[in-house]
Amino acid sequence: MIFLPEPMLRLVESFMRLPGIGPKTAQRLAFFVLKMNDKDVNEFAKALQSVKTDIVFCQECQNISDTPTCRICNDLQRDHSIVCVVEQPKDVIAIERMQEYNGKYHVLQGAISPMEDIGPDDIKIKELLVRLNDERIQEVILATDPNIEGEATAMYISRLLKSSGIKVTRIAHGLPVGGDLDYADEITLAKAIEGRKIL
Repeated sequence: MIFLPEPMLRLVESFMRLPGIGPKTAQRLAFFVLKMNDKDVNEFAKALQSVKTDIVFCQECQNISDTPTCRICNDLQRDHSIVCVVEQPKDVIAIERMQEYNGKYHVLQGAISPMEDIGPDDIKIKELLVRLNDERIQEVILATDPNIEGEATAMYISRLLKSSGIKVTRIAHGLPVGGDLDYADEITLAKAIEGRKIL
């Protein structure tokens, strides 16, 4: 990397700022960009800029959107009585991929994490509470990550909603289908036992 021209070094360093990209992968990507034709490079650069200039947060659910209200919130076929609360926009994509959920979403844009100095006021909990004034909403599904921050966030929100009359549920955690017990960690096994159901 030390022998690369300055523009290539800058590009390699830029790629290395992305998660999961080490020096070797960054170099490979930089050389790939060098081989690309000018039109493709310009389109790539425009796409990067567009993500920063044209993406906004949906006024209703706080998901990413290119319009003031996202496509999911504008979809009249969606069930307005259920709101699934997730941490990040990528979580919406994961749930949508299974094609089983037809309700609305609320994206917190993070999770409560005292270690990182992120409190309830630093994520979109206030916006959620405002949305829940809609009398059509009967259930809130807490689908935050099954880690310390996600659990703390779910507990905090469930306490806030305790007296609201809205049903509050938490997604189940446990063993993956096809998984072996001896490969599961203690926390996953504990959650699987805790979330057991009658057959």
